[in-house]
Amino acid sequence: MSGFVTKPEPVQVPGLVHLHTGKVRDLYRADSGDLVMVASDRTSAFDWVLPNDIPDKGRILTQLSLWWFDRIADLVPNHVVSTEVPAGAPADWKGRTMVCRSLEMVPVECVARGYLAGSGLLEYEADRTVCGIALPEGMEQGSELPAPIYTPALKAEVGEHDENVPYEETARRIGAELAATLRQTTLAVYGRARDVARERGIILADTKFEFGLLDGELVIGDEVLTPDSSRFWPADQWQPGRSQPSFDKQIIRDWLASPASGWDRHGELPPPALPAEVVELTRAKYIEAYERLTGTAWA
Repeated sequence: MSGFVTKPEPVQVPGLVHLHTGKVRDLYRADSGDLVMVASDRTSAFDWVLPNDIPDKGRILTQLSLWWFDRIADLVPNHVVSTEVPAGAPADWKGRTMVCRSLEMVPVECVARGYLAGSGLLEYEADRTVCGIALPEGMEQGSELPAPIYTPALKAEVGEHDENVPYEETARRIGAELAATLRQTTLAVYGRARDVARERGIILADTKFEFGLLDGELVIGDEVLTPDSSRFWPADQWQPGRSQPSFDKQIIRDWLASPASGWDRHGELPPPALPAEVVELTRAKYIEAYERLTGTAWA
């Protein structure tokens, strides 16, 4: 089993219709037809949305996404209309809200990988491939790939795994032209972000994007290049052959997988609440990622 330990009730706001409660974001439709995305402080691990919030997480994800949208605007347009909090919404929505154009979302999660990690590492160890793409012998955990690769996945519901699929499968499902555009745009955005991060002493190991169509134009949506959607590693500590230090929720995964949690991740019981020190260390990692990338202190 997996999903929400406790699914939150949506906030009721005049003029907004609640559409969806995701792992992190709540989605509403405004009277204008625009979508209102609110990034909560929820966090997930091992396909469970955990009972603890990570304070400030939603604001960090939102502000970092907005920062990156500005830096990739010449490569692909984004869905943001404004960051104004709708009238009647809770004051807590400030800084974590994006009013966005409604897109016809492409049912493909677009993943770019520059290093061997995660599900890509598991497949490589079994078959010397990642999503069917052959890679050289002799690579190990954390190795840099000869060149970045595009490895799409099919989106899953909350509590389910996204399914890695060969590129050819996406072309069959959505058409060859759109599949090729997704691959080209994903790798272009990854390349830009990798270079920006590298200048700040951070390795962008991999990342995932979601795209939609608006009047036939490809538009990037959701969040971009955050610690929730990307693996960021400190460049000065990178060492292939081991798990890399990271600016994300790896602290949470490590604790849940440790004897200290007392939790069987392969069982049917939901995960326990996180200790206060794990919550604070995770928050500190998100803040450090924001500050190192943007060069701005988190207020």
